[in-house]
Order: sequence, then C-alpha cells, then structure tokens
Amino acid sequence: MNRKLGIDYGENRTGIAITDELGITAQGLETITSNGNDKIILKRLAEILETYSIDTFVVGNPLNMDGTKSKRSEKTEQFIHKLKSRFNNILIVSIDERLTTVEAHKTMNALNVQNKKKRAIVDTISAVYILESYINKK
Repeated sequence: MNRKLGIDYGENRTGIAITDELGITAQGLETITSNGNDKIILKRLAEILETYSIDTFVVGNPLNMDGTKSKRSEKTEQFIHKLKSRFNNILIVSIDERLTTVEAHKTMNALNVQNKKKRAIVDTISAVYILESYINKK
C-alpha cells in the first residue's frame, strides 16, 4: 500500500514524516538540512521515493493567523511548484500548518527534550503534525 509523506518546508531545515503502510499513523522520518538549497531537498525526496512507495506529499503551508498568505507561505508555494515539476506522478496536497511549530515545542517541553536537541527535531515533529492533520481530515 502507498504511503503519504509529510513535509514541513523551511529554507534551512525541512522536516519529513511518513505514514505507516495502512496510512493510519504518522512517524517522524528525518530533518533535511539544506541551507537554502532546494536541490538538496528534492534529491533527498527522490532517494526516499526509491525506498518507500509514496503516492502523496502533504506540504504544510504557513499561513498568517488570519488565514492570509505570509512571506513564508509564498516561498512554500514556490517549493511546491518545484515539487510538481520534479515529481509529476505524486499527488501534492498543501494544508494549513498554523501553530504546528508551537505544538512541536510544547511536545518537546513535555518530554523534557534538551534545548540543544530541539532545533534538530522540531521540523520533523512539525511534519508529523502536518501529516496527522491530513490523515484526520480523511
């Protein structure tokens, strides 16, 4: 069965999460460090597609609190365009990701994650929340 991949896109770090084979749960997969180079992200996604059978990318869209587009949202839309150009056989869904990073920080605080480690995993946890939101809407 095909899996879904959650993406919390960022210019420096992009969190990746994946569903189980039944599409019921989401697990953090990794954080891709790209330092502003989307080609690094696209290359890593292609490698992930070689390992897993993925039929959907779920990309978080960081809208403003009032629902309008933010500068980050516009950059994310540019990235989505690159995804569509590179992976035209994958369904690409954009969903509202407002407050996922806040929730990720709350989760890390509740688990007493050390501050040094938070930066490395916050994007992956956010990707899990993005993917869970998509799963719950289905």
